[in-house]
Amino acid sequence: IDSVGGDFTLPAAIPGRMLFVSGGSGITPVMSMLRTLRADGYDGELAFVHYARSAAEACYIDELAGMTGVRVLHGYTRGDGGDLHGHFSADHLDAAMPEPDAVFVCGPPALVDAVRAHRPDARAESFVPPTFTVPAHAGGGRISFTDSGVEATDDGRPLLVQAEAAGLAPESGCRMGICHTCTRRKSRGAVRNLITGAVSTADEEDVQICVSAPVGDVEIAL
Repeated sequence: IDSVGGDFTLPAAIPGRMLFVSGGSGITPVMSMLRTLRADGYDGELAFVHYARSAAEACYIDELAGMTGVRVLHGYTRGDGGDLHGHFSADHLDAAMPEPDAVFVCGPPALVDAVRAHRPDARAESFVPPTFTVPAHAGGGRISFTDSGVEATDDGRPLLVQAEAAGLAPESGCRMGICHTCTRRKSRGAVRNLITGAVSTADEEDVQICVSAPVGDVEIAL
């Protein structure tokens, strides 16, 4: 993604107390870093604050709930039930980990700016989700979700969104073509990548359903 930038890597000398902050799809690289630290036997203090508009839009809820050795706080900016209320502030910083040795933030530019207002030394990665170009007129083809036996009529939106509208609950993560969590096997048909516009017609290929829309009839393992 050409809008990603920053110094967002773990340092060679790992600090003893680290705070991670992410917003929306920015959770994807943070989760990778947390998994790496835990797999390497990190024995310092870890805290993680993730912001989403609501609980329904928060990613990796189950994995985070079972992740030991990490203090996890959820902030829902447009919904109730979170551990934190509103957007990032000094109070949120204190609630998660007062005076951490290092802070890492990944998410929209506004979140990065808010964190750096309190911790100018925060390592950051900022990006804006890509703009999907959805056809003005849907093809009206048949989408066959072969694992569930469900069929739907294409309305032009990403396969992930159409699967959810049909009552299915595919596993997904970033919803913007970064994490590959939503990758599924397409057995037949063509799809258009909504970021690049490229059309793929090959049978028996893996596609990221969050950024792929049908072109005509499609069969996909869901």
